[in-house]
Amino acid sequence: MQMPLLHKRLAAFVGLSLLLFLASGFIPNDPTNNAVELATPLPEQRGESLNSDVFVPNDLAEPARAEQHLPVAVEKEVVEKKEIVRTGDSMALIFARNDFSARSLYTLTQTKHGDTLNGIFPGAELTFESDQGQLTTLTYQPSPLERVVFSRDKDGGFTSEEIIERPEKVLTYKHGVIDSSLFLTSQAIGLPDNVTMRLAQIFQWDVDFVLDIRPGDEFFALVEEQYLDGEFIGFGNIVSARFINQGRAYTAVRYTTQDGVSDYFDAQGLSMRKAFLRAPVEFSRISSSFNLRRKHPLYKTVRPHRGIDYAAPPGTPILAAGDGRVEIASRTKPNGRYVVLKHGEQFVTKYLHLSKFARGIKAGRRVKQGQVIGYVGSTGYATGPHLHYEFLVNGVHQNPRTVSLPQAKPVSKQEVARFRERTFERLVLLDHFNQQVTLALTSQRS
Repeated sequence: MQMPLLHKRLAAFVGLSLLLFLASGFIPNDPTNNAVELATPLPEQRGESLNSDVFVPNDLAEPARAEQHLPVAVEKEVVEKKEIVRTGDSMALIFARNDFSARSLYTLTQTKHGDTLNGIFPGAELTFESDQGQLTTLTYQPSPLERVVFSRDKDGGFTSEEIIERPEKVLTYKHGVIDSSLFLTSQAIGLPDNVTMRLAQIFQWDVDFVLDIRPGDEFFALVEEQYLDGEFIGFGNIVSARFINQGRAYTAVRYTTQDGVSDYFDAQGLSMRKAFLRAPVEFSRISSSFNLRRKHPLYKTVRPHRGIDYAAPPGTPILAAGDGRVEIASRTKPNGRYVVLKHGEQFVTKYLHLSKFARGIKAGRRVKQGQVIGYVGSTGYATGPHLHYEFLVNGVHQNPRTVSLPQAKPVSKQEVARFRERTFERLVLLDHFNQQVTLALTSQRS
């Protein structure tokens, strides 16, 4: 007997429901146990065939997982290079040497401290940091205490910051007795040449360090030693000094005015500076002295030599002897290239036989004492490279080496009390060490 079609369909539906119920893995709660147990997954739950008629596909057995794209961190490859500025270097040359673009250099120079890159000098340190060839940071360090950091910003430009370190300062005392050379004596007691140069510059208006130095001359100095993080990094200022030349003593002390200007004065507050330099060039010797009855080397006749000839290598800088105005900067057959400076109404200085003028030196230009106005040469009637220097007072030639030079401005009357208060200790210390050395030398001799 055949089942009616409706019954067949109903039986098939019940069978299929029962099959799906078993496939779900559900096990009824045990009335004696409140815990719900999960049955071990059945084969059909793993996507395997139950029989030939029913199949649970894999994409239903395990939920589909969307593919996830996580951001990948790009590591920066920072490359650091260090450069020591060489003689003749410019920033353009250094950038080309390190494969950095001229555009980056131009952008750096447009920052707040960009001008510092125009004045680089040999020995200064540059540190470049780059990422994939692009400059990210430049550090310019002209000294251990000073550096300028240029950093690339998010817009592709650069920002700059100047960092000044404040070292610890300790006073040290130095004493030297000259045997043959000021520089050799200084080196023997541990003073570098740059400090010796400063010492000579302090006393240059009173002592001619080429012609006046004698064996037995001596100096005493209180100098700052500078330390950064406990490490000695160099000498600072000379705070007080005494130089004894041929038995005559000269004393100087450093003082900073209320306006922030630092200079050297004697114990009474008179400036160590004079209105004029004794010698406006660093010379090797005097080839011809001031002599109103000198026999001329070319004409072999007695002709007055109204100046001093300072022999020096060609190209040696010539300095303005004092503040003034350029009256003449020209050339004649006997003088060669020459400059005449007028210093107020009373004084005139002349500089002859220059190889060339300094930039900007022309009639009417104002100059400051120590400013370079030209360079040693042998133009005109000259037998060799030298500077012929003349000094006139009220139109009359004077010997530049012996003429009495006017003083520069002393400490103002309003600051005399402050000057004495600020310099008293430095002068007392200098006297104390001077006495100690004198006593030690006396006891050694006896």
